[in-house]
Amino acid sequence: MLNSNLTIGFIGAGNMATALIEGLIRTGVAPSRLYASHRRNEPLLSLASQGVHTTTDNTAVAAACDIVVLAVKPQVLGEVLPALREVLGARPRLLISIAAGVQLHTLQEWSGPAQAIVRCMPNTPALVQAGASGLYANAAVSAEQKQQATAIMAAVGLVCWLEQERQLDAVTALSGSGPAYFFLMMEAMEAAGTALGLSAAVARRLCLQTAFGAAKLALESNLEPSELRHRVTSPGGTTAAALQTFEQGGYRELVARALSAAAARAAELAAAAK
Repeated sequence: MLNSNLTIGFIGAGNMATALIEGLIRTGVAPSRLYASHRRNEPLLSLASQGVHTTTDNTAVAAACDIVVLAVKPQVLGEVLPALREVLGARPRLLISIAAGVQLHTLQEWSGPAQAIVRCMPNTPALVQAGASGLYANAAVSAEQKQQATAIMAAVGLVCWLEQERQLDAVTALSGSGPAYFFLMMEAMEAAGTALGLSAAVARRLCLQTAFGAAKLALESNLEPSELRHRVTSPGGTTAAALQTFEQGGYRELVARALSAAAARAAELAAAAK
């Protein structure tokens, strides 16, 4: 739970920042405690209409807030964050960076060596309050600040704290990029359903509801996915025939290779951002 006196600012007001702001408002955070800046006024109009303080001045947001969320693209963070260094050093603040690939040592170099920083890897389902975020804090982050970061990201979904910064590459591969894997599966299942004689509309509705239902069942059950799979698979039945085809095609190995490729690419991008 966030202290009612805390002010939270967002540098950048794109889709993810907007989702977080609206999620916080839904959890009871007063819009008057929220600030957002963006280089253009247009993305700020909707937030301003909800009572959020908005401006095109990043420094004004950083100066006003106890917690500053860096929600700009990684390629521009190297210009944005050093410009805030002086105001950030004026008093203790928590920085939360959702800029993919920009490592803690770089964030500290740009903001100050004593700055409390949390790196976060969210994913796009945060836009519908069903996100999954991996978080890692530097040594300057207090237990109270970790709770604050948890509360902010929990406004749009699940939060998991990591033991090592390098694990953020695995989070990127699993949940950060993960929605696209499921979208690809949906595309393939819809196409297969249509090829089997269903209309495109019916194939889509059945596919999406099946994906939703499977995820909901897995989330709400105390059983492992392997056991859930076993329970829906009758020996010699239709599900068994489909699963056997997946296994013969090397499905598990393909998934493992895909995630390894994503994690390796995340590490490469992080190294390039140094």
